[in-house]
Amino acid sequence: MSLVTLRRVTAVRTDGFLEPGRGAGLLDVLRRRYLVKLLVRKELRVRYQGSILGLFWSYLKPAVQFIVFYFAIGVFLGLNRNINDFAVYLFSGIVAINYFSEAFGNATRSIVGNGALVKKIYLPRELFPVSSLWVAIVHFFPQLLVLIVGALIAGWRPSPVQLGAGVLGFLIVTVFSLGLGLLFGAINVVFRDAENFVDLILMVATWISPVLYFWTNVTDAIGTGPLWWLYQANPLTAAVELFHLCFWFPATDETSPVLPNLGWIGLGALILSGLVLLLGQATFRRLERQFAQEL
Repeated sequence: MSLVTLRRVTAVRTDGFLEPGRGAGLLDVLRRRYLVKLLVRKELRVRYQGSILGLFWSYLKPAVQFIVFYFAIGVFLGLNRNINDFAVYLFSGIVAINYFSEAFGNATRSIVGNGALVKKIYLPRELFPVSSLWVAIVHFFPQLLVLIVGALIAGWRPSPVQLGAGVLGFLIVTVFSLGLGLLFGAINVVFRDAENFVDLILMVATWISPVLYFWTNVTDAIGTGPLWWLYQANPLTAAVELFHLCFWFPATDETSPVLPNLGWIGLGALILSGLVLLLGQATFRRLERQFAQEL
């Protein structure tokens, strides 16, 4: 083989290969959407391998969670007497938080969990957190369907603005959980303590947003000072309230006020979630060169 031919072969074999951290980040995921589909199918197949109920667990787990919270908070503590159609109010918040918890938690573990692939071949590493997000979406829609059926039974008649509130809430949770998933997923490769820290965040996520209580309970306890503004700055607070506005308010004769300036709070939460996504992507790209070595 001549020297010229050898150079041509080398050029062909190395063309298109990128050093980790030098790609286009999430844009590479958009260009390789077929790989996302393959990873999502793989994760779902592995998760339900040998399972009798399969995807039915997407209905069973939130149902059990709802029943426990409904009786513990609604019946035993009497909150169902203070909030009309408390079941719809409670479940709309649970659906939002469950989506966040699964998307964030799975994305954090996605790189370590796919360590064999990371070490053997080069793929855009963002594929793994994004595929975990899509798996969470697959599990989110069965819960959403149950919520819609329950809201319809309660008399759900939403306006376009209220439907838009639900879409905005979904976008906030999606962007926020992906940003945090990229951030902690990268850190978790280097420092495995990050996984335990994320578990702590998920443990309190239900309680730091108005899932089990009404927002006026917060103002009654802490007033409307700096702590109240800090509470509102949590994107999950805005997302849960937007879900309430979409599913609970149109299904009840509740006269309680909507969270003041909810539209602006929701827009601010989406912007903040976008900043978290940029931070997560920047940290991910900075650390991804170490993934194969650390794994």
